[in-house]
Parts: sequence; C-alpha cells; structure tokens
Amino acid sequence: MGLLSTILTAVFGKKTAAPAEAPAASTPASSPSDVTITIPPAAAAPQVDVDAVLSELASKSGEDLDWKRSIVDLLKLLGIDSSLANRKALAAELNYTGDTNDSAAMNVWLHKQVVKKFAENGGKVPADLLD
Repeated sequence: MGLLSTILTAVFGKKTAAPAEAPAASTPASSPSDVTITIPPAAAAPQVDVDAVLSELASKSGEDLDWKRSIVDLLKLLGIDSSLANRKALAAELNYTGDTNDSAAMNVWLHKQVVKKFAENGGKVPADLLD
C-alpha cells in the first residue's frame, strides 16, 4: 500500500467491498426478448466531511497541529511518519517534478495534492483548502 492510500484510509476508513451481484435467473431459450433484468443502483457512499474528521482528530491529539496548512502536521495528526524521507517518497508517488531538496516548496505542493486527493476520492473539503 502506498503512502497516499495510507493517508486516504486514515481519513476515510477502510472501504468495504461492493456486494456480489446475484446471478441472473435462467429463462427459457425461446423468449429472450421477454426478459427484463433490473439491477438496483448501488447505494452511494456517504461523503466524508474531511474538515470534521481532521478537526476532531486534532481536538483529541493534545498537540497544536496546523493540518490545514502543513503536510507535516497533517501526517502527524494521522499517525503517519512525517520524516523528510517519507515526504520525499510521497512526492515521488504523486509525481512531484520539483526539487525534493527544496523541502518548503515540496511540502506546500504535497499538502495541496493530498487535499485535492481527498476531494477526488469523495471527501467534502472546505473551498479555502482547494485553492
């Protein structure tokens, strides 16, 4: 599992597998045009309020973590190694093309990308974090 998957799982929880489809009922071969198969739509997964989840974690952490602006604090909040080596690995996973030795620029980029991934994966993210 990649670092991004670990981050998403920490916020969204484990995804449950979709229920298996029931096999289609057999019908007489003489009248295939008379068969109507109705498949119920899959239940939509509820949207996760990312701000609420992370704010609740922050209130319980006992630390003053600025997860809304800092990738280091966001990782710490989620209990994920926030070391430079781990952030460089996350940058590689997300195809960062900048200089990974410029950790300040990389960190800003990483934070924006992770927040964007929250939104792309069904998270409700405050507009001010998506700029």
